[in-house]
Amino acid sequence: MKKKTGQDRSITQNWRPATQAIRGGTARSEYGETSEAIFLTSGYAYDCAGDAAARFAGEQQGMTYSRLQNPTVEMLEQRIALLEGAEAARCQASGMAAMTAALLCQLSQGDHVVAGRAAFGSCRWLTDTLMPRFGITTTIIDARATDAWKDAIRPNTKVFFFETPANPTMDIVDLKGVCGIAKDAGITSVVDNAFATPALQRPMDFGADVVAYSATKMMDGQGRVLAGAVCGSEDFINNTLLPFTRNTGPTLSAFNAWVVLKGLETLDLRIRRQSENALKVARYLEQRVPRVLHPGLESHPQHNLAMSQMEAAGPIFSIYLDGGRKQAHALLDALELVDISNNIGDSRSLMTHPASTTHAGLSEEVRLDMGVTEGMLRLNVGLEDPQDLLEDFDQALRAAGL
Repeated sequence: MKKKTGQDRSITQNWRPATQAIRGGTARSEYGETSEAIFLTSGYAYDCAGDAAARFAGEQQGMTYSRLQNPTVEMLEQRIALLEGAEAARCQASGMAAMTAALLCQLSQGDHVVAGRAAFGSCRWLTDTLMPRFGITTTIIDARATDAWKDAIRPNTKVFFFETPANPTMDIVDLKGVCGIAKDAGITSVVDNAFATPALQRPMDFGADVVAYSATKMMDGQGRVLAGAVCGSEDFINNTLLPFTRNTGPTLSAFNAWVVLKGLETLDLRIRRQSENALKVARYLEQRVPRVLHPGLESHPQHNLAMSQMEAAGPIFSIYLDGGRKQAHALLDALELVDISNNIGDSRSLMTHPASTTHAGLSEEVRLDMGVTEGMLRLNVGLEDPQDLLEDFDQALRAAGL
């Protein structure tokens, strides 16, 4: 008798997250491989013309085209859904493809969105630039103020969209409070959970309707590929998201899906160790720079809320210097171990200057409203020995006059 695999949800849903991250969604071919297979194929053959017609009509199970289904991608989708506690998930070509699809699949001309002001630069471009072109209006609020969400609701409000922790200001949103307001008003809540991943925070446990990811970040975790995912109910994924992605084509490649599957196997181990390392580095930097924004520090204004929603604070945080861009760039240029890079979630420590990189496309007024100043630096702490990181920061801070 063939041993049941990780696709039997009646079994897998009872597994704990660490087990799901390794075995969830696994489907084996007739060869019985232990590692997931990569199906590098664009199309599929049928035994007869009638089978092809039946599959396209939805009368027969099976795959038709890799823009819609691929065995490797499907394994990743099932694994992410299990980790998130969602009924279903669809993978996308990148994190921004996931954010774009999660929003546009359910919005039309005349609709209104309420969004948090602190967000990744490209997410603010979606709300501030792209959606208005199609007659979709957005009200930007301070997402930390839970009452502001209720006050911003209009009769045509369809979506609440926010990140927590937010990029790069580390703003924390009250998931239960905001998602509860959305649910009471019949509004769909869409949460970008890329900083925490389901290993540290599961927004659906607090009432979120849709959770979107840049799987490029912690899920891959080693800076190798681009990937994204959207999680939600079966109805949302199959009847709202799928028609949009089927016809617009933000398809994740089978190879990239396989790489992320491998990344998920060590996600729990990596993100917890990186969280420990980040807290050590943050405590050190708190003694050397004017301000550190790390949710795990007692000095963070929303520390208690963050720790009530997250199992750990994650590997990413920001610092502020008084010397503006000149001093921020001087510190970056003096680093010997930490790389200057705008990526996050990598097993390597990376640091960037958001005002001149990830948020450079926003106006100065918008950046300052978000809290992205010329003296801000965002740090992703990796898996290196934290003492080596502290020594690198010590010499770099001294070189930058700190």
